[in-house]
Amino acid sequence: MSIKSLDNASAGLGLRRALLGPLLNRGEQDIDFIEVAPENWIGVGGDLGKRFAAACERYPLVCHGLSLSIGGPDALDETFLHKLRRFLDRFKVPIYSEHLSYCTDGGHLYDLMPIPFTEEAVDHVVERIKRTQDILGRRLTLENVSYYAAPHQEMAEIDFINAVLQRSDCELLLDVNNIYVNSINHRYDAMDFLHALPRERVRYIHVAGHYQEADDLIVDTHGAKVIDPVWTLLDEAYRYVGLRPTLLERDFNLPPLADLMLELEQIRAIQAKHDVNPAERHAAA
Repeated sequence: MSIKSLDNASAGLGLRRALLGPLLNRGEQDIDFIEVAPENWIGVGGDLGKRFAAACERYPLVCHGLSLSIGGPDALDETFLHKLRRFLDRFKVPIYSEHLSYCTDGGHLYDLMPIPFTEEAVDHVVERIKRTQDILGRRLTLENVSYYAAPHQEMAEIDFINAVLQRSDCELLLDVNNIYVNSINHRYDAMDFLHALPRERVRYIHVAGHYQEADDLIVDTHGAKVIDPVWTLLDEAYRYVGLRPTLLERDFNLPPLADLMLELEQIRAIQAKHDVNPAERHAAA
């Protein structure tokens, strides 16, 4: 199986069904990759399945899951994981990411719940990550999540994330918007948090918008434009980590594709500041 690769100086877009037609009809090749939740596409056939396959021929595909529930109390859904592996292999997916959270407890909760920041939870999550990686035959990439409460907290969020990454040997999906959201809601310094993450484990990056509920409360919605402090954090992430493939997340209130492309261009403009040898990179491509 030949896995498609992504250039570190690449910018991608989350594929929503409303965007499938515009992306397939687009003449320009100015979207470097697309991202989907595999749960929404596994087993999809007919005309929609054919159009999805056509999009995957045109754009490299990465997958960002919603239902693995890596920190949940229920047993891992290994039947799903075997289906997922076939899907990832079929479309030559270079990255499969999920959330460092849980979404099941005797059934689906239809939300991403925070894992308690405890040593016991670290042990639990690490064991499940290792089993997941064994079944999928590839490393799992986990996202630092936004959260609004920290039940049974025995350690700091940053210490919990770093312990999970180190002991499971998985990778990090660095979501700079989630760092910003949590820094406001839980009153910590976003730059300090970023610099405490292990840069060598960052596989790719998410950037998104959010909703300002109050001066000290932000809701992570992926339904608005990216704001200046989050762009600043992305800029610093490239300085600290180096260039990484970066996805613009927009799940709700979808504007016209042309508006999303303007934000993709902003990602590229920030990447260009940190691209030390663009001529050599483009020649190699």
